[in-house]
Amino acid sequence: VQLQASGGGTVQAGESLRLSCVADRIRFDDYRIGWFRQVPGKEREFVAAISKYGASTSYVDSVKGRFTISRDNAKNTVILQMNSLKPEDTAVYYCAATLWMGWEETSRYDYWGRGTQVTVSS
Repeated sequence: VQLQASGGGTVQAGESLRLSCVADRIRFDDYRIGWFRQVPGKEREFVAAISKYGASTSYVDSVKGRFTISRDNAKNTVILQMNSLKPEDTAVYYCAATLWMGWEETSRYDYWGRGTQVTVSS
């Protein structure tokens, strides 16, 4: 199983980035997909998640109204559209796949991709 996150970069506050997570070697629509982020010295933080067919989503309060998660099962891809970025959004972002409920908990996830760095300057 392989998850590949991409799309990170360095932007100014107020700008946007679009992160992609592409999965390989899994039955993609069996899995809920989550995005997490981590800064050095802190625990990995839940950002957003989407249900198997996209009917349900969840966001951490700090990104509600700015980030949107979506998926295209035909392309084994989940997108995290990040608008109105703030310096506090700076982190390494990871996507992960889970068969289970409780998708805000890192321990629930079966597979993790490598992260992509997002840096937002003020």
